[in-house]
Amino acid sequence: MKVSLFFKKITSGYLWGNLFAMALAVVLICLGVKYGLDLYTHHGESIAIPSVKHKSFADAERILDDANLKIVVSDTGYVKSLPPDCVLEQTPAPGEYVKSGHIVYVTLNSPNTPTLTLPDIIDNSSLREAMAKLTGLGFKLGQPEYVPGEKDWVYGVTVKGHHVVAGDKIPVEETVIIQVGNGLRDASDSVNYIDPILPEEDFMEDDFTEVTGTEESKPEEPANAQEDANKQQHETPAKPAEEPVKKQEKKENSEQNVKKTTDNSAKQASGQAQKAPAKQ
Repeated sequence: MKVSLFFKKITSGYLWGNLFAMALAVVLICLGVKYGLDLYTHHGESIAIPSVKHKSFADAERILDDANLKIVVSDTGYVKSLPPDCVLEQTPAPGEYVKSGHIVYVTLNSPNTPTLTLPDIIDNSSLREAMAKLTGLGFKLGQPEYVPGEKDWVYGVTVKGHHVVAGDKIPVEETVIIQVGNGLRDASDSVNYIDPILPEEDFMEDDFTEVTGTEESKPEEPANAQEDANKQQHETPAKPAEEPVKKQEKKENSEQNVKKTTDNSAKQASGQAQKAPAKQ
């Protein structure tokens, strides 16, 4: 390419017109972005958030709408002393500066009392375990009620004097009373006292041996002989199948033996008494 042709092209108006148009487009885009973002983001604008706490939802919505702000319910709570649909909390907090159209999140007071589900603690845990579990769930506990039973074992739960069971819904503001054992047995409990069954003993009849006294045998006192005979009669059980005749015979033999023993003892005592004076 010749030098003259090159200078002719770079000095043409078509080329410089395109360059000027491109530069103008870039400038317009930059200006549009700058001022457009300011308008979209409300640059330099600040609005102090008004307080809507403890106001009804309708009043809070009207106040925020007048300030070019929006309101959204994020959660619900319960305060017994406040009316339903009352604003309990708001975010952002009152006094903070935001731009118009900002959303304010509020927590409203629930018209219904929230409830909690009673866990399975009846006849399934001790007093300490039940109190720890109920307190962790948010229940309001009263003084335990002691009833006859195993010490510190949970036997029931009452609310306003009424028994409740596992799975029942209980309002959070109600007081829960745990019934626990006091370690004493109920007077109405029946106890069956059963005598132990002992093995039956086989009583064998002692063999009776007739004893005849002799003069050489040592004398025994009559009282002792009679006492031994009576004792032997009482201790020796009679066989149920023994006939009356045999019983009578044995009784007579026993009486004769006792009489003989008594007579022999008396003779020996008198003989000793006669020999004593002769020696003197």
